[in-house]
Amino acid sequence: MPLKTLISAPMAMLHKPVYNHRLRVLLDAIIPHLKEGDEVVDIGCGNGTLAAAIAADPRTPAGVHVRGLERYPRGGEPIEVIPYDGARMPLDDRSVDVVIVADVLHHEPNPDHLADECARIAKRLLIVKDHQVKGPLAQQRISLLDWAANAPYGVPCLYRYLTPDEWVRFCERLNMTPTEVKDGMKIYPLPFEPFLGGSLHYMAFLTHRDGTHRDGTDQNGDAG
Repeated sequence: MPLKTLISAPMAMLHKPVYNHRLRVLLDAIIPHLKEGDEVVDIGCGNGTLAAAIAADPRTPAGVHVRGLERYPRGGEPIEVIPYDGARMPLDDRSVDVVIVADVLHHEPNPDHLADECARIAKRLLIVKDHQVKGPLAQQRISLLDWAANAPYGVPCLYRYLTPDEWVRFCERLNMTPTEVKDGMKIYPLPFEPFLGGSLHYMAFLTHRDGTHRDGTDQNGDAG
């Protein structure tokens, strides 16, 4: 049996209960921000688990429609998945009420472009969940977490994460204002949480500061 299989199979089994706990934490954080009839898109949705869980949760407001957007659709997802070529998302400006990008930006070779596209299509709210370099040996701990979570599925890791100050500048660059920031999250069960959770996790709920895009035009494309 190949070494990769010997390592990845037990890691995948170990990761399942950890991922399920993470999923519940994300649902608890996201669902209170949804409104009746919202159009929601989960960017980099993978197998669609988060999007499907939002749609199925009894706490989700009536009429919420959740889709995914994925550069590499896997097929058989429990939700509608919009293919994405990595350039411009096939969605109009301010056409999606709530955009979610959860633990995707640090895997993206051009995270600024992806963030710009998320902000462009977001109408009411952009929800960002990712890692942050904060605390003792933070870079090393996040890298271990990143590798352990993705190696079983063959997802490459770039090991690039932002500091708290860089997250502030991230929001400023997008011309968006956080309405809520989770500067640390209890996202994993014991015994993993003390070492791999807490301050290593960042979540922000962002709204546009005004009605103009970052290029200086208003929503009709006219110069402001």
